[in-house]
Amino acid sequence: MTVRIVPTVDEHLPGLHATLDAVARERRYIGLTAAFPPTQTAAFVRQILESGGVLVVAVTSATEVVGWCDVERLHLEGFRHVGRLGMGVLQAYRRQGIGRRLAMAAITAARTAGIERIELEVFASNAGAIRLYDRLGFEHEGVKRQARKLDGRYDDIVLMALLGEPRS
Repeated sequence: MTVRIVPTVDEHLPGLHATLDAVARERRYIGLTAAFPPTQTAAFVRQILESGGVLVVAVTSATEVVGWCDVERLHLEGFRHVGRLGMGVLQAYRRQGIGRRLAMAAITAARTAGIERIELEVFASNAGAIRLYDRLGFEHEGVKRQARKLDGRYDDIVLMALLGEPRS
């Protein structure tokens, strides 16, 4: 099955919401444990795009979304050159290079939009994502110890940033 990486359009919103919710309900990879209501997801997407950020999706058909990557531009004066990256891929589509393709497309689009610094936070337990970000050239900037406590377990958050161009 072919998976394409494309800019987000309105027709992707239901699939994006469902994919976000599925990844969130795994309670492992992103800070959410369930997606916000669809109207809030749509508002978040509009806010990212209207503020000069980027949102790309991985699709298997015109509207079937299996992953996303966003770079949200920061709004405060003095920080508008910075974007915060977030992403997720449905479990059945992981370990196929889709996350790398999503990240590369989002980073390229963010650079075109004038975003110079791309930063992210990733749970220390998410070794696969950390390996991906390392391979892309993100540098480790710090660790927030015991930053999340979920289901009685702590997880550190690793802070990473990309200042130059990503590695291919």
